[in-house]
Amino acid sequence: MQQRIYKTAVMLAHDLVATALAVVLTFGVRFEGAMLAERMAALPLLLPPFLVYAGFVYARFRLYRTKWRFASLPDLAGIVRAASVLALSLLVVDYVLVSSTMYGFYFFGKIAIALYWVLQIFLLGGPRLAFRYLKYARSRQSSARAATVPTLLLGRGGDIEVLLRAIESGSVKKLAPKGILSPRADEAGQEMRGVPVLGGFSDLERVVQALADRGQPVRRLVATPSALTPEAEPDDLIARARRLGLPLARVVSLGEGMRDAELAPLEIEDLLLRPTVEIDRPRLERFLAGKRVIVTGGGGSIGSEICARAVAFGAASVLVVENSEPALHGILNQPAILNAEAEVSGALADIRDRERLHALFTAYRPDYVFHAAALKQVPYLERDWTEGVKTNVFGSINVADATVAAGARALVMISTDKAIEPVSQLGVTKRFAEMYAQALDAEQTGGRPTRLIAVRFGNVLGSVGSVVPVFKAQIARGGPVTVTHPDMVRYFMTVREASDLVLTAASHADGEARALPAAQGGDQRAAVYVLKMGQPVKIRELAERMIRLAGFEPGEEIEIAVTGSRPGERLNEILFAREEPRVSLDGIAGVMAARPVFADRAVLDAWTRRLREAVAAGDRTAAEAVFEAAIPDFRERHAPPASAIAPSEAPDTRIATAATPA
Repeated sequence: MQQRIYKTAVMLAHDLVATALAVVLTFGVRFEGAMLAERMAALPLLLPPFLVYAGFVYARFRLYRTKWRFASLPDLAGIVRAASVLALSLLVVDYVLVSSTMYGFYFFGKIAIALYWVLQIFLLGGPRLAFRYLKYARSRQSSARAATVPTLLLGRGGDIEVLLRAIESGSVKKLAPKGILSPRADEAGQEMRGVPVLGGFSDLERVVQALADRGQPVRRLVATPSALTPEAEPDDLIARARRLGLPLARVVSLGEGMRDAELAPLEIEDLLLRPTVEIDRPRLERFLAGKRVIVTGGGGSIGSEICARAVAFGAASVLVVENSEPALHGILNQPAILNAEAEVSGALADIRDRERLHALFTAYRPDYVFHAAALKQVPYLERDWTEGVKTNVFGSINVADATVAAGARALVMISTDKAIEPVSQLGVTKRFAEMYAQALDAEQTGGRPTRLIAVRFGNVLGSVGSVVPVFKAQIARGGPVTVTHPDMVRYFMTVREASDLVLTAASHADGEARALPAAQGGDQRAAVYVLKMGQPVKIRELAERMIRLAGFEPGEEIEIAVTGSRPGERLNEILFAREEPRVSLDGIAGVMAARPVFADRAVLDAWTRRLREAVAAGDRTAAEAVFEAAIPDFRERHAPPASAIAPSEAPDTRIATAATPA
């Protein structure tokens, strides 16, 4: 943080010196003799306030967001706008104030102001472009010296051009591009930044052989995102690469322009999804810039990615709350976190520990809390149900209460599509936690209420315990690949897309809190967000494709075994409850929303007390009776006996929606 402030101060000092120089040069070029002497004499009086004003203008046009080594056309446009504002300000002051009240003549004049405008743009933009060129030249020489791996780049021109820039700048290291293969036939024969396009993906074998004959044997293939789209037929590309024995990597980037780019092995799951939703980066940058963020469960699959994305979008500081020491150590030592400009710290804490959580939140004073800590493996929760209630219900209540007590702007509870019409302990505990957060959200009043929302989505590819890593391990062992039911379908999305859309949903909820506080119609706010996960995937078909991508034939070389559904599983997932009123989210891609359905707070507190008693006694029947009373859909699927809760002891089961509060 201190280094960032120092660099900003140096850039500001340069720009103010350039501004003063532009004024002096304008006078020197435009005037001479007595006219020049008179203006130079007045300069000590007029220049200081003008420099202060110029500093505010430069900050307003965000000239210090971009490092000089990445200066580009948008930065030049910002300089032009800032110089134009300064020139117009001089024109107004010169013609309205100075000429009529002080000197009786124009101090600058139109020609001098036009000359100042040109000089100001040159003196602000020139050093930036020169610095970028020097860095580019040095990086290109360094990357050429360090380039040790002859590589073919795969993808369309736009992606390849950005990747080549990243190689030249040193963001992607050790690659020596020898050629490009593009899925677009019209790009064949062209050159991109000095690297020739040698053909299409179908020419891979020919191009590799031709380069080997010229003494440039290819040792690696690098695929850009456009090489992995369905129309580019990436399955065939993988098969060709494997026949040639060439490693195939993909480009991963946390920032625009691949500034934080790195290479990762191409995984099978990279080819299993529909194209991801285009993320509104400026929206998320506005939402998170300079904010303080807490992520519970920050060492898990979703939690760690939310931490990385919060840093990438400009959060000032991130606190990772994690009860697993290895997981906390892992996230804090990720390259994206270690190299971040934001202040990232960690705290060992269990969300079940209410006092510890409140102390952490009160001391940190977060703007936003992302609650990703949970127990979520269905078979384990069906067996060890008390642990699921302690973490997913009581722990979530602790996080929600601590968030409100700390005065945060919003809590985002990571939920699951299994919370709708739940049939498992995972689903019902998550739904109960949602209801508590929604009831607490409805209580928030005043000018700056804390928003509490839930975001639901399905399976995340590559997360711990998800089906794809399990299938990969089974294929590596030679099978069989186990499927619980031939007709089971699931939604899938990547960790990156899920995290970005969680942040997008949070930005919408935060905007609603400012525009529609509870005391002024906030009962119409969205409190349940569901990520659009595309079309559901049949698990058996997923297994068959993964087997083929691994180079085997399903049913012949690797068997698929049907083992039967496990307790708590269902064939299809559901996005919204039947009674949840939908909310339109105009202009936000990838996210759907609904107004909440929750019980009266007093009712929820009574249910929570009964749950604590049931957990303490180890009485699963009593706990499920509470869930059945709170969530009628769970009752329908479990068909509880009438004696589960005596009529005189049954809590009030009034259900309220935000539109009709109880």
